[in-house]
Amino acid sequence: MSDPRFPVGRFIPPTSPLGSAEREPLLGDIAEAPAQLRAAVAGLSDSQLDTPYRDGGWTVRQVVHHVPDSHSNAYIRFRLALTEDKPTIKAYREDQWAELADARTSPVEVSLALLEMLHVRWTTLLRSLTEEQWRRSFLHPELGEVALYRNLALYAWHGRHHAAHITSLRSRMGWS
Repeated sequence: MSDPRFPVGRFIPPTSPLGSAEREPLLGDIAEAPAQLRAAVAGLSDSQLDTPYRDGGWTVRQVVHHVPDSHSNAYIRFRLALTEDKPTIKAYREDQWAELADARTSPVEVSLALLEMLHVRWTTLLRSLTEEQWRRSFLHPELGEVALYRNLALYAWHGRHHAAHITSLRSRMGWS
């Protein structure tokens, strides 16, 4: 791994709509993300949870709390895109959210449990979408129009990306 910011590589968006065979592994990634994150932090002490995953990066605790923050926003964006015509969504300052007291100090179990229940709902929703619904989109104030199939690929990557931040740190530090 040459860049600790991207332990699974940078996100590469799909260039065209995804068929059901292409979506299925991504749906599996979404479904498995909570278990992967839970496994990544299993057995870590508070001092380990408060260790940055890289120089200048968030602590493991902040990473864990960031994932349900981000995935909650993604879930809502899916729901908006499915019920409105190209809604403009609200962006949020993830860097500032990570500095709030709950993200810096709360037990990780709070966010692990939140993520698990969120992903039950989200996976149920995602598996119900028709081909036409996968092509629906929302307008992101910084990224422009984002199709739901692209957002699926992004968040499948996102869960793996952050779990790997933690597992890579564990490996570098020799934490079993």
